[in-house]
Amino acid sequence: MKLSQILFSQGFGTRKACAGLVWSGAVWHQGRELDDPDEDLPTTDLVLTIDGKPWPYHAQALVMLHKPTGYECSQKPKHHPSVMTLLPPPLRQRGVQPIGRLDEDTTGLLLFTDDGRLIHQLTSPKHHVPKVYEVGCKHAVDDSQVARLLAGVVLEDDPTPVRAAACEITGPTALRLTLTEGKYHQVKRMLAAVGNRVEQLHRSRFGHLHIPDDLAPGQWCWLPGWLPPALDQPGTGSG
Repeated sequence: MKLSQILFSQGFGTRKACAGLVWSGAVWHQGRELDDPDEDLPTTDLVLTIDGKPWPYHAQALVMLHKPTGYECSQKPKHHPSVMTLLPPPLRQRGVQPIGRLDEDTTGLLLFTDDGRLIHQLTSPKHHVPKVYEVGCKHAVDDSQVARLLAGVVLEDDPTPVRAAACEITGPTALRLTLTEGKYHQVKRMLAAVGNRVEQLHRSRFGHLHIPDDLAPGQWCWLPGWLPPALDQPGTGSG
């Protein structure tokens, strides 16, 4: 694959910007400065050095976004901008999709990939991948609500009880809730079922992944191209 195409596919900007990156002397391979954007390189086990940092080639994309409020997890949003607009065009053109969804007023960790097998692996209830939510409630929370959430509650229009895998009180009106399945508006409906109401909702973990301290709302980063299913190796990419 041509060097400029490799850089473009990895999200380093437009084709013109990728060529400029090469011409600036920022791209190296095996101790050699690469100065031709049209140079063909094998992508198998390819590791470039870009601005002094190693960059393994990602044949398939897996990225984390720190989702802010006011964005819909949809390609065709109805009332708010799409979260896809927070990713660079090269990633969108690769066809990445969000792994699960967060409501427009929910913040936190959102994963994207163009790997259909990985999407199935991480969203299938069979794999029980835990997702942790920090919940701000309208009313005070107590031990009885925690007990009911752990035991299982019946949601409106859904006769099958759903339960939290873990639940703890983190403040007078705050909970940390861990779920291993994903239903429509599940956290909000579960809190409503115990007589409370969600005022703020933030997903802090997906598997063992958490949002890096330096990843601000609206920013994204690459993750390694492994297949979890437990997502137990935090990523160190940047974007």
